[in-house]
Parts: sequence; structure tokens; C-alpha cells
Amino acid sequence: MLAPIELRETHGATEAFADRLVALINDGSLALMISIGHRTGLFDALAELGEVSSTELALATALEPRYVREWLGAMVVGRVVEHDGKAGTYALPDAHAAALCRKSGAQLAVLTQYLSALARVEDQVVECFRRGGGVPDRDDSRFHEITAEDSEQSVVPELESSILPLVPGLIDRMRLGIEVLELGCGRGVVLLSLAERFPRSRFHGVDSSAEAIAWARTQARERGLRNVSFEQRDAGQLGAEHYARYDLIATFQSLHEQRDPAAVLAMIADSLAPGGVYLMQHSASSGQHAGDVGLPLAPLLYTLSCLRCSSTWGRAQTEAMLAAAGFGSVTVSQLEHDRQDDFYVCRRSADELW
Repeated sequence: MLAPIELRETHGATEAFADRLVALINDGSLALMISIGHRTGLFDALAELGEVSSTELALATALEPRYVREWLGAMVVGRVVEHDGKAGTYALPDAHAAALCRKSGAQLAVLTQYLSALARVEDQVVECFRRGGGVPDRDDSRFHEITAEDSEQSVVPELESSILPLVPGLIDRMRLGIEVLELGCGRGVVLLSLAERFPRSRFHGVDSSAEAIAWARTQARERGLRNVSFEQRDAGQLGAEHYARYDLIATFQSLHEQRDPAAVLAMIADSLAPGGVYLMQHSASSGQHAGDVGLPLAPLLYTLSCLRCSSTWGRAQTEAMLAAAGFGSVTVSQLEHDRQDDFYVCRRSADELW
């Protein structure tokens, strides 16, 4: 008599999981359309215009009416945009605009862009599952564009208010003038901002992407910044000219993108001047699958690790790697604006305080 009950329970669990998969497919499709809405400025236009027809929205954004209409359809059935069927108008609720529009300063729409960028290498990664190795000669231009936009909203606005104060006295030292290096700088949006804020300090960015470095150099030139430079080079292969040179070295979510993170950490320790500090932003992953179940954006974290970066590791492994690299003093903090990441302040010795 138990078998039918077990079958019914199994069938019910299967149905529930199938419903979850249907929701996942719909949400994945919606995420792609949200990315398009962000890139084309449709959300910003909707927030500014209020209730508008599909035609009016297309005119206001100079976009093709047919595509705008289909995009609005996805937004309506996805319950992102409200639709008045009688009036034929569409409106973006204020609560949704706060998470989607550029003027909000905390737009989650930026993160949806990672999905289409990562999907570009799906075929190649499938082959990696079969034969091992990594994805060679990938085009990172779109990825660097997204990470730069992400940094501009999650790192740059918080630099002076919460990130730099993690190192006591750092802001005062930067005002007087110090040497700063960022490894894995991408398009250099963090260094460009710092160079503008602290004209007496000197900033140097290193990244392996030629496209990202070219973009950063162009921006520095257009902004008239003479205290910042950028170099295309593998972060793990700095030359002897960098030895014991920098008062501050920083990595913002880039250590896990390196081929050999442990070697990069050792090189960072060697590149710090006496009393120098290494400031690192790194995922707050526990390093254990079960421990990461409740971590915000954990599925995205593991997807990034699988399709792009090094394997995911946690705080304990990070601290062990730092100790092996020669850092005897490490403090870890989480900031109110970013519960997804940990921020590490690392010195070779606790005695090396400014």
C-alpha cells in the first residue's frame, strides 16, 4: 500500500520541479530582454515619459517600432511594465524603475548583461568539459564593457565613503601623493576616478586585454589625466621595475580571473613598498557548495567561475593563500552596499602601519 503513496509524492515533487524549470526558462528569457532594455535606454525613457504608447516610446528612443512592441510584450507578461489595454499605454512602476534605471544608481539591470556575454562561449566551454583546458583567444571586449559599468555603480561611488577608509590614513596619504597599482584593471574606471580625485598620487593599471587598455588610455587622454598610466600585460608577469614600488596595490574582483592566483599574490607582496598595503575585493563565497546556497547571486558566481574565471574558493582558502604569499596581517570586512563580496586589507606585517 505504500508504493502508490510514494509514487504520488515523487510525482508531486517532479511536477513542482518542472514548474520551477518553466519559471527559470521564463526568467532567463526575461533577463535577456531586461538587458536589451537597459542597453537601448528603454527603461530610462519609460521612467521619464510616464504612460506612453508603443509608438510614442519608439519615437522617443529612435528605435524600430516592431522591436519596441515585442520588447514591451515581454515586459508586460513578465510583470515588469504595466499595461492599460483600453488606453493602449505602458508605464514603468516607480519601484521597478529604482532597480532598473540609470538615474537610480543601483541598477540590477546591469547584471543581466553578464548572461548574454557568458553565453557567447557556451559551445567552447562544452568542449572544455569534454577535453579539459580553457577557452583560448576569447573576445573579452563585451565583458570588459559590462564589468566597467558594474564597477562604476558598485565600486566607484563607494571609494571615498566606505572602501578606502578600510585602510586607516589611506585617503590622507593619497592626497599627499603615493604610488598605486591596480591589477586586472579592465577599462580602468576605478583608477581614472582616483586619478581625478587625488592628483598628487600616481596610478598604474595592468590588464591583459588590449581592448580594455586602449579604452582606458583614450579616457585618460581625453580627461587630461597625467598621473595615470595603463599597461597591457599578464598580471602574473610584472617586470623587475615593479619590485618594492607601490604603497597601495588593489584588485577589485579580478584575482579569481588570473591563471595562477597564488603566484599573483606572491608577486603583489614583492611589489609593495615598505609599509605598503594590498586591498582586495573578493567573493564572499564560503568555498563550500552547501554553504553558498543562501549567498546572493550564488548561481551567477558559479556560472562566472565555470565559463570564465578560476574555480570558486572561500575565505579560509583566501587567507591561506595570503599567508603563503607572505602577508602576516590580514583583516576582512563586509560593506553595507555589497553583501556579495569581502574586502581584505593585507600587510606583510602588523608592524608596517602608516
